[in-house]
Amino acid sequence: MLDLQVLRDSPDRIRSAIKTKGMGDVADVDTARALDVQHRKLLTELQQAQARSNTLSKKIGEKMRSGEREEAQQYIDESGELKERIQELEAEVKDKADTLNRLLLDLPNPPHESVPVGASPEENEVVYEEGDKPTFSFEAKPHWDLLEQHNLVDFERGAKVTGAGFPFYTGKGARLQRGLIHFFLDLARDRGYREIQPPLFVNEASATGTGQLPDKEDIMYEISRDGLFPIPTSEVPVTNFFRNEILPEEGLPAKYCAYSPCFRREAGSHGKDVRGLNRLHQFDKVELVQFVKPEQSYDTLEAMRQDAEHPLKLLGLPYRRLLMCTGDMGFTQSKKYDLEVWSAGQKRWLEVSSISNFEAFQARRTQIRFHDSERGENRHVHTLNGSALALPRVIAALIENNQQEGGSIELPSILHEYTGFKVIG
Repeated sequence: MLDLQVLRDSPDRIRSAIKTKGMGDVADVDTARALDVQHRKLLTELQQAQARSNTLSKKIGEKMRSGEREEAQQYIDESGELKERIQELEAEVKDKADTLNRLLLDLPNPPHESVPVGASPEENEVVYEEGDKPTFSFEAKPHWDLLEQHNLVDFERGAKVTGAGFPFYTGKGARLQRGLIHFFLDLARDRGYREIQPPLFVNEASATGTGQLPDKEDIMYEISRDGLFPIPTSEVPVTNFFRNEILPEEGLPAKYCAYSPCFRREAGSHGKDVRGLNRLHQFDKVELVQFVKPEQSYDTLEAMRQDAEHPLKLLGLPYRRLLMCTGDMGFTQSKKYDLEVWSAGQKRWLEVSSISNFEAFQARRTQIRFHDSERGENRHVHTLNGSALALPRVIAALIENNQQEGGSIELPSILHEYTGFKVIG
């Protein structure tokens, strides 16, 4: 949620965010500003009426004690009229505040000044690339052929049991999946993150707190009978871990890592973009989440980005880092990096991680604050998260890039202790 002071002092910044992100309605800025003025005017009137009511109560008591009943009655009559007005004002103040709050929930987080302006993924900036793309003396197979050859994933039975995008991992495929989860969690803990196992369902307040609602209803599953949502990412429950709390200053930064399945309704594009493991409705991911002081959040973003790149380096996967442009960044982020790995069988880049700084946007929605001892006041934290990593496309790239002639797959040595095997096939 936006800072009201930004709405009051820098409305053009919000209008620019709406235009460059391609979301929201510019007219809402003026509507919200007018509502803010009306709300503050009514609130001032309410406070003055309440102060007058308190004064009248004292005068009534004084006149009654001194026996001046006629004068007391005049104050009593005024007090009765005033109480009716106070009730009206309380209702109007609440109505304006609720309407303003709903409007603010629909206004996007302004991008950081370092974010490139652009309208499409083609305008994202490739800022770094590492690793050599593998070459083969044979025609490299895409991962869906390798998965079928070695009976690692069963898409057909997953579709039968649940639907498309809900695969079974079988045999060494299941063991590779489990081994990677443990590997990613161990790396995160080694880098100072505290492991947490979150709930897989959240309520509406939690989904609103991180910005999934009202922005991303279309990609979320919903259990309407119970008012719950299967999580699209563990960012949602982990960020809400501290909702409506004031954190001790000495507890920052607070760093958490979490493994969870993720559930997303999004269908995406067609053809090879969604074939095999490229886009699923249920997939596994290890997520990093941090709560930090505002002054530290952009240094933290770069450190978290390094934490997400670390497993890619250890696995020997060629990858590149993209700085996302305004139009491809999302509703809630102020700055975002994507990491993409090279897929040798598909001959294209696959996204495996996003690392984002939300500044105080989520913290205002969730009311997560810390006590700033130097300022002597409570301030909103800044929240950040990043995938380290999402598994399906990591697995796709691993088996495509490490395939041998004939289709066998040699795993990186660092994974052997996690999987219990060195070769598939």
